[in-house]
Amino acid sequence: MKPEDYQNLLNSHKLEISALKRYTNPESLPKNSRVKLPKPAIDFGQKRAIKAINTALDIRANGYHVFAVGENGLGKRTLITRLLSERAKAMPTPNDWVYVHNFADSRRPIAIDFPAGLAASFQSKTHKLWQMAKKKLAAKLLGDTHQSHIDAIKNNITIAQNERFAAINAKAVNFNLILKSSADGRTQFVAIDEHKPIDTDALAKLQKQLANAQLELEDLEDATHDALDKLHQSTAEKVLEPMFRPVLTAFKDFPKAIRHLHAMRDDMVKNIARIINEDDEDFVPAVLSDVPSRYAVNVLVSHKAGTGAPIVFEDLPTHLNLLGHIEYTTELGTVLTDVSMIRAGALHKANGGFLLLEAQSLLEHPYAWQGLKRALQSKQIKISSLEQMLTLTGSLSLEPDSVDLDVKVILLGEADLYYELLEFEPEFNSVFKIRADFHDTIARTAESETGLVCKMVDMVKGYELPHFDNTAMAAIIDELSKLADDKNKLDLHANRLSALMVESARIAMMNGDKMVGANHVKSALADMFERTSYLQELYWQEIENGQQIISTTGRATGQINALTVISYADSEFGLPARLTALIQPNFGHGEILDIERDVELGGSLHAKGMLIMSSFLRSLFSEFHELNFSASLAFEQSYAHIDGDSATLAECCALLSALADVPIAQNLAITGSMNQLGQAQAVGGVNAKIAGFFDACVEKGLDGTQGVILPRTNLDQLMLRDDIVAACAADQFAIYAIDDIRQALTLLTGMAVDDKNKNGEYKKTTLFGKIAKRLASWEDDDDDKSDKDMKKK
Repeated sequence: MKPEDYQNLLNSHKLEISALKRYTNPESLPKNSRVKLPKPAIDFGQKRAIKAINTALDIRANGYHVFAVGENGLGKRTLITRLLSERAKAMPTPNDWVYVHNFADSRRPIAIDFPAGLAASFQSKTHKLWQMAKKKLAAKLLGDTHQSHIDAIKNNITIAQNERFAAINAKAVNFNLILKSSADGRTQFVAIDEHKPIDTDALAKLQKQLANAQLELEDLEDATHDALDKLHQSTAEKVLEPMFRPVLTAFKDFPKAIRHLHAMRDDMVKNIARIINEDDEDFVPAVLSDVPSRYAVNVLVSHKAGTGAPIVFEDLPTHLNLLGHIEYTTELGTVLTDVSMIRAGALHKANGGFLLLEAQSLLEHPYAWQGLKRALQSKQIKISSLEQMLTLTGSLSLEPDSVDLDVKVILLGEADLYYELLEFEPEFNSVFKIRADFHDTIARTAESETGLVCKMVDMVKGYELPHFDNTAMAAIIDELSKLADDKNKLDLHANRLSALMVESARIAMMNGDKMVGANHVKSALADMFERTSYLQELYWQEIENGQQIISTTGRATGQINALTVISYADSEFGLPARLTALIQPNFGHGEILDIERDVELGGSLHAKGMLIMSSFLRSLFSEFHELNFSASLAFEQSYAHIDGDSATLAECCALLSALADVPIAQNLAITGSMNQLGQAQAVGGVNAKIAGFFDACVEKGLDGTQGVILPRTNLDQLMLRDDIVAACAADQFAIYAIDDIRQALTLLTGMAVDDKNKNGEYKKTTLFGKIAKRLASWEDDDDDKSDKDMKKK
């Protein structure tokens, strides 16, 4: 092909500058972020997800909870919280919940619910009631009037005792005996005159009378104690009745509260002596409390009236933090707990509203998922001792009343985790029936660009940043399109956008500028690239010092510049890679050896690309000649795992070059997949790949002939760096688009590829003609060898 014809061929495939990158016109945007703009639409870019969530929120049936699927950093939680906030305002505020002591069964605390805001009032009134009651009871029972009644009751038994002992003593004197009390408190008969004999029969009768008297006195003493108890309780009732009356009236509409107050009053009356004497720990105020735990009101959850439904995000979703737990204290080696040590979980706090959880974090904590699933299925929150369940010990613990549950749970996670749950957790889909897909990109239109500007203005206000002018916002939009790897799409990752805006604002403030412009955005992007480019620099050092061999000029047979993308953690960049092909005649069964696959450095997709290329070669030549050759393909100086089929075009071109013994241009690099028909197919990472070869050419020296060949179906993905666009505009570099392998071979070899003559055979001057000729010569050699072998036989 003549040089001018070849140049015309190149020009016919060369892309216009406008196709290399889509720029946003700053004039189409507001002048700066000071302009008053509406708050970003809540469904901006996420209409599908918002619709799915609204569906779940509208349905009250069991199991309609949500799994929000999307990459981390999209702003799922922020968006969902905003959506829920609008709903929550119009929803009723859920009830407060308290736990109180169960006087009938102390191991089973009672749960009582109140309208929002009343739990604290019930606690305050009950605790104050106890404190005032204790003071009044002490004053009353220790007063002179009450003590006189006690003395009167005690005097009765003293008089009776004296009378009985006096009567017995009068009889005993007749028998030379008298009653005396010993030092140890025993009452016994002793002789009046030790020298006179004692009538043993009389002594026995007197002792019997004494024993009967003592028994009667013991009964009288018990009756006295009962009388004293009745006196105390009667007095306590008279004191407590008027004190409890206002509290009972205040909560007359709450039967469970009334029952508790009655039980509390009865318990105080019953245990009045212990309360006054303070000789029992159960009736002494607990640590950090003003009331004994048996009379304490533990406010589990409290809401301010009229605030709507709660929205709770639990960042540490352990079993205890989700379902609540019971605390314990140790005294003298004994583990103790009571109703005041019951603690609420996230489900209690979100009850009547919404609970947001990170799915990955939920699954990292043992038994958290099982506990959440059980609560949602039963619609009950049951606080249980996880330690007791796991250790199977016989230690006692509280078993509080369960609480009715009415909540919408929204799990946040990535798609891989969602599919794993579907596969390995049979009941997952019955609990989380709604999947809300969050998109990571949005179509790039004037409307979406305006929406992003609204989002940027909102972030400027939220992060208290200096204002951005329209050039800065245009540069950010262009970068978002680059991050989306598509000129017709915009990236929706809120974290990336906020990071870029914050760092751009920092540079503007460091420079003393009051407004953030495009230059500040570009400086921020350069800083961000520098922070993540250390690995890339290590690779480039090998190219710069010649350790990694790359040719960007001249021609070579069976050798081509393929393009690869290296991705590790947060670093992703493109690099050229020399791909070589060697062939040799094989008079037996020919094969194509993939060195990467044989040494287990090639993945399944790479292997698939090799097989497709092999099928394509057979379709080209098998009808004319037997494929009587062996070939080997390898990425030179590649020591890492390789996967993907984006090098299929490059591999096929290198192999056909080696078969035809025709050199191909080293100033061109190529990327692209290929099907069995030879058609070029789109691949990923084209911008990084082009940048990698461009940087190699800059290092070796741009001469105006270098460029990259890529599938035409990749044109929408082009969002090249500004320096590459500038080099193309100055005719120092070029991007060429092709539709199939034949066009790629023509550009690489500068000769016709598959023109045929009248007989339907490839012309000898074409690339395929040269291959056919070579295959034919090997067939002749094979026939000659066979003839010689026959003659020897």
